[in-house]
Amino acid sequence: MKYMFLCTALLAGLSACNTTRPATGAQQHLYIQPEGRSPQSWKLVWEDNFNGPTLDTTKWTRIPRNNADWGKHMTSDDRCYDLKDGKLYLRGINNPDTAKDPRPFLTGGIYSKGKFAFQYGKIEIRAKLECAQGAWPAIWMLAEKDKYGAYPRNGEIDIMEHLNYDSIIYQTTHSYYTLDLKQTEKPPHSGKAALRNGEFNVFGVSWYPDKIVFLLNGKETFTYPRVEGVDPSQWPYDQPFYLLIDQQLGGNWVGKVNPKDLPVQMIVDWVKVYQ
Repeated sequence: MKYMFLCTALLAGLSACNTTRPATGAQQHLYIQPEGRSPQSWKLVWEDNFNGPTLDTTKWTRIPRNNADWGKHMTSDDRCYDLKDGKLYLRGINNPDTAKDPRPFLTGGIYSKGKFAFQYGKIEIRAKLECAQGAWPAIWMLAEKDKYGAYPRNGEIDIMEHLNYDSIIYQTTHSYYTLDLKQTEKPPHSGKAALRNGEFNVFGVSWYPDKIVFLLNGKETFTYPRVEGVDPSQWPYDQPFYLLIDQQLGGNWVGKVNPKDLPVQMIVDWVKVYQ
């Protein structure tokens, strides 16, 4: 569903990204792995196992309400969040007080914006998805900075999106190239994968300078490559991205919400990032 590891100027002459200590300063939340590095084993650089009594606010922020189709029900209301037994619960609920807040539904989500972002590496999230009509849990990534301009020019990486009672997930990249130029097949920008419904699954991507490899339970499911000779907007994925994890409800894609199916929740066990 957000620090700085500068392996360029600060680590010049050393093997790229051979330490997991972020640099000091205003950008210490960015973990950057430069292009052209030699292949090395993955090393854990950032994680959260949700073992504390409250959400670690040095890593996460509750996602505020926004006008996007996915964000219109987002809230910081405690009823949409819980931490217990080493797991984070993000809920979609019927709003119990529409006099105070007229929205019919409330949803919980977290992001690492301004607190953790990384460029290239591997990320995995172990989570269980509950089903409901109108449920749209998502684990995804957005650019930390506006390197190329307003959305969608900086791209979007959808590690996992699940709709209603489906037995599949969607794994997708979005950008100016795919959305505005409509280049969704050169190369294909989206894939599907069957998940173990009602069980914990591990969702992830391995992200390189020339491709994004989507993962489900450790297996490669779909690859989005960097392509030469096309509009440069095809590859905005050369900058740090932060993580969003949210239990969304309703929208043009997922359809109307059935209030009788609520509450619904996404249960997150852990998040791990490697470089």
